[in-house]
Amino acid sequence: MNQADVFKQIAHFWNSGMPFNQLLGLEIITFDTQTSEIRFQWQDKLIGNPMQKILHGGVTASALDLAGGIVAAANIIEHLDDTSEANIARSLSKLGTIDLRTDFLRPGRGQAFVATARIIRSGSKVAVARMELHNEEGVHIAFGTGTYMVG
Repeated sequence: MNQADVFKQIAHFWNSGMPFNQLLGLEIITFDTQTSEIRFQWQDKLIGNPMQKILHGGVTASALDLAGGIVAAANIIEHLDDTSEANIARSLSKLGTIDLRTDFLRPGRGQAFVATARIIRSGSKVAVARMELHNEEGVHIAFGTGTYMVG
């Protein structure tokens, strides 16, 4: 199986097989070893401050974490010699968030949101990604840095 097909399968699995991502409406649009893009739509169940009708900070952090995590996963896959389904599953089972920093720049207002990530460093044990969240008008809502266990 080639790398593009593997990435498609992982995106499909994480989009449809992770109940928390489904609950929040997070959808992986695209990712590779350098960047990723996650999208989600406004839903009233995502409100963190009912007086201001803004996103809950945990939703923002979760979207950033998914964007960083999926680009870290791509880096795990890129370094595999054996891309069998069993080896990919075993390798991805090691993936986990070590540290997540979220800086909130503005209230999370909008109808649609895009979280992006780019890899800063990818080693044999740890990967680091830089993430951003914008609304549909391009307003920068938050950024973050994620450190991920990859091996």
